[in-house]
Amino acid sequence: MATEGLTTTQAPFIEKARSDGRLYIDQPYELYSRENQQAWHLLYRRIRPRWEQYAVAKFLDGVDNIALNPNAVPRLSDINDFMRPLTGFTAKAVSGYIPAFQFFDCIRQREFPTTITIRALDSLDYLPEPDIFHDVAGHVPMHTDRRFADVLVRFGETSYLAAERLCEVRDQEERVQKLESVLKAMTRFFWFTIEFGLMRQGSATKVYGSGILSSFGELEYSVDSPEVKRRPFDFEDVINREFDIDHYQPLLYIVDSFDHLFEEVERLQSWMRQGKLDQVNLGKPDVGKADLESYLQGVPA
Repeated sequence: MATEGLTTTQAPFIEKARSDGRLYIDQPYELYSRENQQAWHLLYRRIRPRWEQYAVAKFLDGVDNIALNPNAVPRLSDINDFMRPLTGFTAKAVSGYIPAFQFFDCIRQREFPTTITIRALDSLDYLPEPDIFHDVAGHVPMHTDRRFADVLVRFGETSYLAAERLCEVRDQEERVQKLESVLKAMTRFFWFTIEFGLMRQGSATKVYGSGILSSFGELEYSVDSPEVKRRPFDFEDVINREFDIDHYQPLLYIVDSFDHLFEEVERLQSWMRQGKLDQVNLGKPDVGKADLESYLQGVPA
C-alpha cells in the first residue's frame, strides 16, 4: 500500500497532477496516510460539539444525510451516493486552486470542486488554503438542503451572466475594469454569505457559512464574542465591504432564512443585468490575474 500521504503542500500525487495539467482528478484513497486519517479524526472530534451548539439545524441534518464518518477521511464517491438523490449536487475532486469562472460554472452545474488533501497534524487550527476538511465538513453538508443548493446554482448562473455581459463590451480596457468591479462584488457576496454567513434561527443566531463551520475557534467567536459586529444583511454594504482572510472576521451579516438568501442572490443577478455592479468599491480583496483571465477566456460563444 502506498504511504506517501495526501498532506496539504506535501503530496507528490497532487504535484504530479498539476505538472500534467490535470485540474479534475480522482481521489486516490489508498494514498491517505495514518497521519492523514488521524488529522481528520482529531478535527472532527473536537468540532462536533461546537456544530451542535452553533450550526444551523440544516447543517446538522446534512452531516447525517451524507453519513459523515468521524473516524476516517470520507470517500467522495460515498458522499455523492448520498447527496445526488437529494439535490443533484456532487463533490468533484480537484488538484488545487480552480479559477473563479470554472469554479462557479461547476457550481452552476451542481458540481462542487473539492480539495482532497488534508492539513498536517501540526496545522490543525489554521490553513491559508482549502483542504478536504474545509470543503467536505464545512461546505458539503449544506449541499444536501434543496433551498441552499438552489442558492448556489443561482449564484453560479450569476457568474455565468457576468461572462456573458463581457461580450457586450468591445473596448478591452473597459472590459477589464468592469470585470474587476463585478468580481469584487461577487467575491464579497460569496464571502459574507456562503463562507461567513450567520442566520436567525428562532431567537438565536446560528452559523451556515462554511469558513466558520470548518473552524473550531471561529465557530464560538463568531456567535459569542463581543468583538464581532453582527448586522442584519445589507446587500449594498456587503458588495462594497472590504475584508481580509488571515484573521477572524470582525464583521458578519445575518440573513433571516435560506429564502431570504435566495432573494439576495436574485438581487445580485438583477444588479448584474442593470450594470450596477460595474462601479463598486475597488478596495480589498484583490482580484487575481488567473480569475480575471478565466472570465475573459470563458466568455460564452
